[in-house]
Amino acid sequence: MMTNKIIYWIATGLVGAMMLFSAFSYLTNEEIKGAFVHLGFPNFFRVELAILKFIGAAALLLPIVPGKFKEMAYWGFGLTFISAFVAHTAVGDATQHSLMPLIFLAILVISYIYFKKANK
Repeated sequence: MMTNKIIYWIATGLVGAMMLFSAFSYLTNEEIKGAFVHLGFPNFFRVELAILKFIGAAALLLPIVPGKFKEMAYWGFGLTFISAFVAHTAVGDATQHSLMPLIFLAILVISYIYFKKANK
């Protein structure tokens, strides 16, 4: 049981840290603003996505958040990672840019599996 919690917190911590870092970058980094233009997204979407990433990361990382809200965060992040993969692939970005969202999707799936195990 303790091993399940350790795996859960490592995977969840990685996803949460990535989401917090990217959300902060979306709001402060000029290169990221340019990347959204490169992908064909409007500026408001960058801001909206940053806010939702902050909220989702809080939902995953704070133990007091009810499970149904964590489930919504998992779903939203899964959709975000799949959409990022599709967007980077569609504009012909380098393979590393297309594969990173899939790597984080795999870590998110691990977090979700162990979230479910820990809450049985």
